[in-house]
Amino acid sequence: MKILENIKVPTGNILIVGGDKGKLECLSLGDYGKEANVKANFLGLNRELNGVPNGDVMPLENKWVVTLSTQYGCSSKCKFCDCPKVGAGVNATYDDLKNQILTALSLHPEVTHTKRLNIHYARMGEPSWNPNVIDVSYDLHDIISDRLGDSLVHPVFTTMLPKANKRLESVVVEWADCVKNKTYNGDAGLQLSINSTNDEQRNDMFGGSSSSLFEISKIGDKLSMPKGRKYCLNFALADNYEVDAKKLKALFDPEKFMVKITPLHMTHACVDNNIKTTDGYEYFTPYQHVEAELIDAGFDVLVFVPSKDEDEGRITCGNAILSGTMPECKYTIS
Repeated sequence: MKILENIKVPTGNILIVGGDKGKLECLSLGDYGKEANVKANFLGLNRELNGVPNGDVMPLENKWVVTLSTQYGCSSKCKFCDCPKVGAGVNATYDDLKNQILTALSLHPEVTHTKRLNIHYARMGEPSWNPNVIDVSYDLHDIISDRLGDSLVHPVFTTMLPKANKRLESVVVEWADCVKNKTYNGDAGLQLSINSTNDEQRNDMFGGSSSSLFEISKIGDKLSMPKGRKYCLNFALADNYEVDAKKLKALFDPEKFMVKITPLHMTHACVDNNIKTTDGYEYFTPYQHVEAELIDAGFDVLVFVPSKDEDEGRITCGNAILSGTMPECKYTIS
């Protein structure tokens, strides 16, 4: 797979690559470590996150994050995401997915083993539309073995649960039961993008593309109990988005699901649509009340806040260089 552009940002690389059907975008990133940008009482990380300073990432031998595009563009109409600006969602091929991984890993031939390789299906596209995502996930150990030996592989499937996808339930159930719980013995992630417990707000933010909260809960009911980390209900917390802990508990079992809270990342779409998490990058205040109510309802709660380098580097969810944006921190292109 040919690298068309390599954009070096403080935490890693954004790659524009030539796929079977055109240009794709993938990331090779380091990670600060959960002690830097995560608050999660259930993990013993109890201090409030009043901003996350820019810093150095851990060695890739400790953790390496590769983020893939599962589609060329995206047909979902999420108002907070730049990916729909790239064009309609056309599925990446099996080879596209495999080669994005190998191309990202090729940037650092000096690294021959890592304690944790995270494979995130979260750059461009909605992965539930693409059956190649499941197929390549079964093969990840074989794909990376020549480069990274028996390194631990942790794939993460993130979906906004498109209501038009007739295969949605079967895809999510297969990921949870067969990929996460069986093939990876729990060492894989499933993240459901929720953002609000108010269906009118959800219908607006997802452009009418997402299933209702009740429909999502019915899929959740059919998932077997998770091995390893619980299934994740993700809330990108913007001003005025409703997070009703009692409503959420009535629909999702806290023994099966955890909750992740993040700020809405500063994409061009968020700026255009005036969607933001006021003070979310400087103070813990926007998360404090919501976190407390969710914990009281019985949920494990993880709050993640990126640094300015991460957000301005355009590596966070909802960004796409192919949409016409560029990093707003220091970067180089080769």
